[in-house]
Amino acid sequence: MSHGDHVTSVPAGFSVTAETDDALNAIENLSRRIFGVQFHPEVAHTPLGAQILRNFLFGICGCRGDWSPNAVIQEQIALIRDELGESARVVCGLSGGVDSTVAAALVHRAVGDRQTCIFVDNGLLREGEFESTLTLLQQSLNLNVLGVRAGTKFLAALSGIIDPEQKRKLIGKAFIEVFEEEANRLGDVGYLVQGTLYPDVIESVSVRGPSSVIKSHHNVGGLPEKMKLRLIEPLRELFKDEVRLIGRELGVPEAILTRHPFPGPGLAVRIIGEITAERIQLLQAADRILDEELRFADLYNAVWQAFPVLLPISTVGVMGDERTYERVVAIRAVTSVDGMTADWARLPHDVLARISSRIVSEIRGINRVVYDISSKPPSTIEWE
Repeated sequence: MSHGDHVTSVPAGFSVTAETDDALNAIENLSRRIFGVQFHPEVAHTPLGAQILRNFLFGICGCRGDWSPNAVIQEQIALIRDELGESARVVCGLSGGVDSTVAAALVHRAVGDRQTCIFVDNGLLREGEFESTLTLLQQSLNLNVLGVRAGTKFLAALSGIIDPEQKRKLIGKAFIEVFEEEANRLGDVGYLVQGTLYPDVIESVSVRGPSSVIKSHHNVGGLPEKMKLRLIEPLRELFKDEVRLIGRELGVPEAILTRHPFPGPGLAVRIIGEITAERIQLLQAADRILDEELRFADLYNAVWQAFPVLLPISTVGVMGDERTYERVVAIRAVTSVDGMTADWARLPHDVLARISSRIVSEIRGINRVVYDISSKPPSTIEWE
């Protein structure tokens, strides 16, 4: 249902079990065993929302709570082996984040060295992330990881592009081109593994009934219509918290599992407006400072995700005795369980003060920092 919809009359045979001043919130028909609720119990700011869902699933519908990480792993291994047979080879689009790493570990459990992981430097990663993540992946997991530098290709594709939907689709297309090129070099590769999650699917395409497209994730709605590689997406119907449980079952290091989510399009969707090398450098520097200060304050694991956004505006400032006219950075930090809903994180004021002070004093080109206090919904976690 949409926000603002409400029911004002009770159908025959139904009784009201909860209501507010202007609308009914729950109704039931005990003889027909029909029950209805009218709000979003799954959102983070609904009181006792999780209990409402438990009551509905287990108390009313009679479902069994027998989900387990190991059961999912065994089911997916069987499906992957059935799809790939005894000899088919795959490449895996590996970003170093939770989703793609767990997907790679799961497929490796199924087919071993028939999988080659490809970690692409698209020029839109955090400062120093390509080198550090490549080392982490090669040392901590028994995966065959190939690093590919393709920043020039991605930045050329994004030149002059402002619309976020175009950004995502161009980035998705460029990723597929890189994966297909590397697959051709490897020879006899017919499949591509992706760490696609259910929230990516929900926001990108209409699934299991009508729903609005929120944004085209680069790995779902941003994919080109024609691809040479067939997709393997073992996490497609899972949420982030479930993926982390599966990752622990597979032995994925905590250093990877506890990483904050990072969008596949990278910093391209955290720079509002056109992507340039200069703007990427500004945002990388702000991102490094934010990360350092959260870890110093022992708050990194207390938030679901935290990142800076470079805004397409400049404001007047004063540095020393001189006037400046420089860019604005917005800090976004949220708490969440599965990423479907989120609330803005109440970071301590002294921590925010240190973050702001360091950004404006250490980064030439930024003279103002603001803090985003919007929840999801109605806002999304990422700005684009």
